[in-house]
Amino acid sequence: MVLGLSHITFVVRDLDRMEEILTAVLAARRVYDSGEKTFSLSPERFFLVGGAAGDADAPAPIWIAVMQGERDATRSYDHVAFRIAEADYDRSLAAVRSLGLDLREGRPRVPGEGRSIYFHDPDGHLFELHTGTLGERLARYAADA
Repeated sequence: MVLGLSHITFVVRDLDRMEEILTAVLAARRVYDSGEKTFSLSPERFFLVGGAAGDADAPAPIWIAVMQGERDATRSYDHVAFRIAEADYDRSLAAVRSLGLDLREGRPRVPGEGRSIYFHDPDGHLFELHTGTLGERLARYAADA
């Protein structure tokens, strides 16, 4: 039985650049850096994203692993979406722009399903910052059914 999400791993050429993106855009906290040791396939760093210290109702932080290496940078709509508060939309967009990341035009949306910021990192991974929830989206879609 699946108990939940364990972690997300990104293979990147530049660990420092990815750390800058994760900390500036997602407010990630680095919790591990292998340095020159390679317990896994290559040097790696671990980060935690989300979760609020002292808030029992906050979801658990998300573990993100970043490994140094080469990857096929073919771009697609495959992506990881992180939920953000509507109040943080403009700040998040400014952070993405300040890093010179490749903003992607959002897909057309109907009112009530939230807003999204899409961007590619230098290795071609697509990220989404989304203000809505699954419940809100299903309710909106059901209203038109």
